[in-house]
Amino acid sequence: MARVKRGVTAHAKHKKVLEQAKGFRGRRKNTIRAAKAAVDRSKQYATRDRRVKKRNFRALWIQRINAGVREHGLTYARFIDGLAKSGIEVDRKVLSDIAIHEPEAFAALVAAAKKALDYLKEQAPNSYERAVGEKQAA
Repeated sequence: MARVKRGVTAHAKHKKVLEQAKGFRGRRKNTIRAAKAAVDRSKQYATRDRRVKKRNFRALWIQRINAGVREHGLTYARFIDGLAKSGIEVDRKVLSDIAIHEPEAFAALVAAAKKALDYLKEQAPNSYERAVGEKQAA
């Protein structure tokens, strides 16, 4: 059986790893041993951070909705509760977009949520006013 020399294959493998390590600092970009470890670790971070990115965006959408809702005298939690009670199923990404780009439509959603929170009037005195932020008539 003939002898197999693996220089070409090894070179191709190394080249592939070094190509992925482009932009790294120090020896991590040009030494195969350091580059391989760095590339492996970077792939782990990429996998983890795809989930983290989703978390970060959801938090951003919630902050935007909260800011929009507070202009109408509600809190985020009460607004979401009111939407659920009124049967409106809109996800947070779309709600955030509506709050920014279509204030009239968002105001209509807030009004629907407030209307659904009317059940608080019967529960306890002042609970509705506290929930929707309305002042009592003195």
